[in-house]
Amino acid sequence: MSRTPRTTRVLNTVLAPVVRGHQDPARSWAKAVAQVEKEAGAADRQFADDLGMVVEAAAEIPRLSPLGWFLIMSDVKGRYANRLRVDRVLSEHPEVADEPITAPVIVCGLPRTATTLAHRVLSASPDHRAPLLWEMQKTGLADPQAAQKLIKQLEQSASMMERFAPDIPHIHPISIDRPEESMFLLPHGSHWPILHGLMPSYSAWAAERDVTGDYEYLKLGLQVLQHGRAPKRWFLKYPAHLQDMDTIKKVFPDATFVWTHRDPVTVIGSFCSLVETFWGMYQHDTDREVIGRFALEHLVAQVERGLELRRQLPPSSIVDVPYHRLSADPFTEVPRLYSAIGANWSAGDEERLAEVIAKPKGTPSHRYDVSSYLDPAEVERTFASYNRLLDRLDLRDAEPAVEL
Repeated sequence: MSRTPRTTRVLNTVLAPVVRGHQDPARSWAKAVAQVEKEAGAADRQFADDLGMVVEAAAEIPRLSPLGWFLIMSDVKGRYANRLRVDRVLSEHPEVADEPITAPVIVCGLPRTATTLAHRVLSASPDHRAPLLWEMQKTGLADPQAAQKLIKQLEQSASMMERFAPDIPHIHPISIDRPEESMFLLPHGSHWPILHGLMPSYSAWAAERDVTGDYEYLKLGLQVLQHGRAPKRWFLKYPAHLQDMDTIKKVFPDATFVWTHRDPVTVIGSFCSLVETFWGMYQHDTDREVIGRFALEHLVAQVERGLELRRQLPPSSIVDVPYHRLSADPFTEVPRLYSAIGANWSAGDEERLAEVIAKPKGTPSHRYDVSSYLDPAEVERTFASYNRLLDRLDLRDAEPAVEL
C-alpha cells in the first residue's frame, strides 16, 4: 500500500529521463560541492566529505525515485552552503564565538511523545528563544529585510513539498517562521534514514562517529543567531538528542533536558505512520513490514541509549514530562514544567497558552494502527526496560491511537 499522491507519481515520470545522479553519486556530489564552493567563494572539505556519506548512502535507498534523489541532493547542498555561510560570519565577526549560550533547555524523547508541544509552550515566552526553521536553513546575522525575502522563498518551497506529501501538515505541521527541530541545523543523525529510507552504509558510519563536532556547529549557529540581539535562554528540540545527552553536556555543560514520555505501543504506531508518509516522497513504493522493523530497531536503540545516559547524569538535569498529562491538562502541567526548569510563569504566558497549543481549524486527527506494521505484543516486550521506568515514575497511561 502506498501513500504516494498522484502529483508525485506524475513528477517522477517526468524527471526519470533527466535525474540520474544516483547512478554515480560520488561524481554527482563532486559537481554539487564545486557549485556551492564557487558561489560561496570558500570551502570546508571535511564537512563536504562527511556530507558525501549521505549522498553515497542515498543511492542505496530501495526504490529511490527521481524526485527523492533530487530532494535529497537539494537538502545536502543546502546544508553545505549553510555551513560556509556560518564560517563566513565567524571569519568576518570573530567575536560571535564569544556569545554565551547559557543554561539551554533540550527537549528530547522518543518521537511522537509531545516533544513538539513541549518545545512550543516553552519557547513561547518572551524571555525564551528557539531557532526558527528558516534561521537553521539560512543561518546569518539579523537583517529584517533580507529575512522577510528568505521566509517568502522558503514558504513557497514548503507549500510545494506539501503537494508531494499531503498528510504531513496533519501529522507534523511545519512552518518556516516557527521553532523547529535541531536536525535542520545538525548535519548528521538518524533524521536521514527516518525521512528518506533505509541507508545502511550511512547508519553504520554514523554509529561509529564522534558527534561532538556536530554539536559544536549547532552551538555556533546559535551564537550567530544571538549576536547583536539581547541574549535569551535557548530552547532546542529533537527526539534523537536523547541518545547524545553526554555529548550535549560537553558542549553545553549547564543544559537541562526535558524528556517527554508516552506509551511505546502508541509511539511506534504514530512513528511508523509518519515514516511511511515521509518515505512516500522519496520512494516509488513503501513496505509497511520494512517500516515496522526499522522503527522498532531504531527507537529501541535510541531509548536504551537514553536510559544508559540517564544513569550517568545528575537527576536534577532531567525533567520528565508525560504525554497524557501535558495533552490532557496543559494549564496545570505547563506552569509545573516552567517551575521545574527554573523559568518564570507569568500572567502573559497564561494568556498566550491557549493560542500556542491550538491546532489550526479543520485539522484532522492523526489516526494509525500499530498492527499494520508490527505485533503490539512484541513492541510491549521489546520496550520492557523503558516500560519499567514509566511505571516506576508513574508516567504511563492508556490512550487511544488518535492524536488530538
